[in-house]
Amino acid sequence: MTIHQSPEAFGYETFLHAHQSKEVLRFIACGSVDDGKSTLIGRLLHDTKQIFDDQVTALQRDSRKHGTQGQEIDLALLVDGLQAEREQGITIDVAYRFFSTETRSFIVADTPGHEQYTRNMATGASTADVAVILVDARQGLTRQTRRHALLVSLLGIKRIALAVNKMDLAGWSQDTFDRIVAGFGEFAAPLGFTEIRAIPLSAKNGDNVVLPGTAAVWYEGGPLLRYLEEVPVKSEERAAAFRLPVQWVNRPNSEFRGFSGLIASGSAAPGDKVVVAPSGKTSTIARIFTADGDLPRASEGQSVTIVLADEVDASRGAVITTADAPLTVTDTLDVRLFWALETELTPGASLWAKIGTVTTNAVVKSIRNRIDPETGKAAPADKLGINDIGEVTLNLDREIAVDPYADNRDTGSLILIDRETTDTAALGLVKASIAVAPKGDEAARKGDTRPGGGFLSRLRWVFGGI
Repeated sequence: MTIHQSPEAFGYETFLHAHQSKEVLRFIACGSVDDGKSTLIGRLLHDTKQIFDDQVTALQRDSRKHGTQGQEIDLALLVDGLQAEREQGITIDVAYRFFSTETRSFIVADTPGHEQYTRNMATGASTADVAVILVDARQGLTRQTRRHALLVSLLGIKRIALAVNKMDLAGWSQDTFDRIVAGFGEFAAPLGFTEIRAIPLSAKNGDNVVLPGTAAVWYEGGPLLRYLEEVPVKSEERAAAFRLPVQWVNRPNSEFRGFSGLIASGSAAPGDKVVVAPSGKTSTIARIFTADGDLPRASEGQSVTIVLADEVDASRGAVITTADAPLTVTDTLDVRLFWALETELTPGASLWAKIGTVTTNAVVKSIRNRIDPETGKAAPADKLGINDIGEVTLNLDREIAVDPYADNRDTGSLILIDRETTDTAALGLVKASIAVAPKGDEAARKGDTRPGGGFLSRLRWVFGGI
């Protein structure tokens, strides 16, 4: 574990180049109210030297006014920026913070612990690679601990850091720590996590957060930051296929026509065979163009313009994908919804669905069940209320190209938008898609899902059919 050096130590250009080429880890901090999420993130920022002197001065002033640590600095105030959060001492909205070490750059989301803000927690988890789940050593596992563990598993996070906080207030008891770890392991066993790393720490004092602590002589592992620096990022996920959602057609003159967008996953190079969905037209990549010139290969996270060898009709909303792993083209989706509005969702509801660069009309065909957010068990339901999680079938008014969420987060997720207020109504994860049948077979195009129908795509289920 290393803390980043001053840029003066080896030159600004070298410093900037080194930081631009770093791998980025996104993680969330979640857990029950008062488990110390905001304090933990504040400690990470403070001890990695990410806070300027004027920020420290402001923090000292705010700590005297809003803090909960007496005369000491309240590091939670670095993250809890809303007035209501400071007055109540809780996290309400998702707060994102950025920090960096010599090894990696980090984007951390401080997510709410209150049950009523579950939808905010799901928002923060939807883009995370790792979850840091905090547990108060004095309280042990709580309802919200189990709820958040289930939610992050539903959202596809495979690696967990179980941060047993406030160990100083529990006398650094190994028995207490072992009991919490064993209980969490038993609950999480069916959730499919790849790794659970348990770390005893004190966010307030800094033990085992950035620097190793000395109080827990029985603990032989490293601090939390070391784990975050070393944990693999997406290394055990299936190598995602190339996906480029087209944002706009770049045609500055009659001699140039390219398709511009941000590469969602995978990589591609000139000469690769591709398919443009949903039209199904095939071609070959002739050039990969950027403002800095042509690239021999482009990868996930890069904004590029792709020039194809053939004249292909495509516009915003199309997806350019590798020919050997095409997306499913469909107008019917089975999705897992995290409902966020106070208005109940019922069959027949009409909303806007935003999927990648596509915005289309969506009608709720059916609500199959509601999932208990603490046990993961599904029960039949005909409506969803605020913070409910349910499995829903949507009918769209146009054909789109999608992946199951298990295969690709970007092309397998969507949001639903209230048509009147334009508020975000739900986060949706594609569980399965019903492929569009060839034109002329009207029974199949209307969604005939009977076994042997012959025109359904393979049902590729995420989350093991929970």
